[in-house]
Amino acid sequence: MKISLAILAVLTGGALGIMCQKNLGKQPRGERLKRIEASPNYRDGKFHNREATPQFTGKDKKSTSFINLIRNKKADTKPPMEVATVKTNLHLLDSNANVIVWFGHSSYFIQLDGKRYLIDPVFYTASPVSFIQKPFKGTDSYKPADIPDIDYLIITHDHWDHLDYKTVKELQQRIGKVICPLGVGQHFEYWKFDVNNIIEMDWDNDAQLADGISIHCLTARHFSNRALKPNITLWASYMLVSPSNTIYIAGDGGYGRHFKEIGNRFPDIDLAIMENGQYSENWKYIHLMPELMTQAAKDLNAKRVLTGHHLKFALSQHPWDEPDRNIQQMRADSINVINPMIGEVVEL
Repeated sequence: MKISLAILAVLTGGALGIMCQKNLGKQPRGERLKRIEASPNYRDGKFHNREATPQFTGKDKKSTSFINLIRNKKADTKPPMEVATVKTNLHLLDSNANVIVWFGHSSYFIQLDGKRYLIDPVFYTASPVSFIQKPFKGTDSYKPADIPDIDYLIITHDHWDHLDYKTVKELQQRIGKVICPLGVGQHFEYWKFDVNNIIEMDWDNDAQLADGISIHCLTARHFSNRALKPNITLWASYMLVSPSNTIYIAGDGGYGRHFKEIGNRFPDIDLAIMENGQYSENWKYIHLMPELMTQAAKDLNAKRVLTGHHLKFALSQHPWDEPDRNIQQMRADSINVINPMIGEVVEL
């Protein structure tokens, strides 16, 4: 009881500190809120998944589960050694090369047909509190200064492990446009990003980025909460369509019929970037469980799969190396999965 009360006291103090921080962002308001309220995916003051999606499926209450997660953290949730990575000088990449680089968890750099994209960059902690959810040793070698000028910053949702205030602020002067789901643009506007360079999208919205290059905002089965109110901003997946490659960016989310629908709508996906890690039976509908990864990949029918959401932060209680075993199982199920090191350049 004393330990639980102490943890609650720390969390309460941390929460009060967070509420005063700029990295919290802002709730949607004004014309942006009017657009949100007109969305078919928004009702009763919040966004909804297209399938019934209980956020929490465990026996304990959410607060109890979170305390237990902190108290009973298993030793094997973090690597016993420094993670081996590759430090690539991205500034020296051939500008004509079509490549992708994974930075661990859900952060990716894509250079494709003359455009550069950065997806969900988190180069510091996955939490607003600096001593919680720090990166594994060795996985923090990349910092914003290592990233060249970016044409498009793509954000799938505003959870702390996908949208890091410190990272995007340090990159701000080198970002062309921001692509994000409905409501998330309010954070960027509050952080002094030019509102004219924010492309804010609802599910099934499309945007033409350049000649022959488009991005499609698609469904994901997840939720949002940045210590403000739950589900007042949207979460999304994306399809990036370029002359040489079609790339699916799944973001976070559980298995659902949307994978098959997306695969049918886009029958020629070259690469699917999918979730693999930080799952739990306690939230099995909002993260992709291992036993459903192969089915999701088959639904999409992508030529290649790259999995993320692992090997940087311990946000759940599965062993740190279990996602690698999931990859081996997907390969045994005849899925073409690539498994690069953090920082390794992969040709598209």
